[in-house]
Amino acid sequence: MTRVLIADDHAIVRAGLRALLVEAAAFDLVGEAAGGYETIELVEKTKPDVLILDLSMPDLDGISVTRKVKPQFPDLKILILTLHEDEALLKEAIKAGAAGYILKRAAEAELISAIRVILRGDLYIDPSMVRGLIEESPKSQGKQENQSEPLTPRETKVLKLIVEGYTNRQIGQELNISIRTVEGHRANISDKLGLHSRVELVRYARQHGLIE
Repeated sequence: MTRVLIADDHAIVRAGLRALLVEAAAFDLVGEAAGGYETIELVEKTKPDVLILDLSMPDLDGISVTRKVKPQFPDLKILILTLHEDEALLKEAIKAGAAGYILKRAAEAELISAIRVILRGDLYIDPSMVRGLIEESPKSQGKQENQSEPLTPRETKVLKLIVEGYTNRQIGQELNISIRTVEGHRANISDKLGLHSRVELVRYARQHGLIE
């Protein structure tokens, strides 16, 4: 039986996933996690074949979790489960090592198929997002060009680490600055760019060549 670990901070989502897996009768649910760090601990403890991983969790996001566990468990198949229909996040997740990206609204109908696809060694992308990948459009480029003053070199470094999934503490350690200083840089970045969500910051960073 395929060993599956579920990671989502919403109990009702975990319950729905659990029911789907039980009904399929081809999977062994080895654990459930409600946070990123707990997910890492359970992966190390249970060594699942498949990790169904929420993108947005309160302590450590799904992309950061993927980056941390894939080097240690290269055979682990990670299926990102998310509300975010965002091309930049999809690409970032795949680059981090995820084998699939599925939207929560489609999970009930597509989840089992998605698991079977990634177990074959293929990449699964939610059908609603495939066209966007094929028809990449730069129409939003230039829309958010620096609306006021440009970022300082230090703010640019902080922005790059933010979109790579670093926490404030990790950014402080990387740049040898205090957490309060990191928070100040983040506030300045948001004010200068007029962007306040990580999704928007990732998109901005890609458009301006800060990340691949």
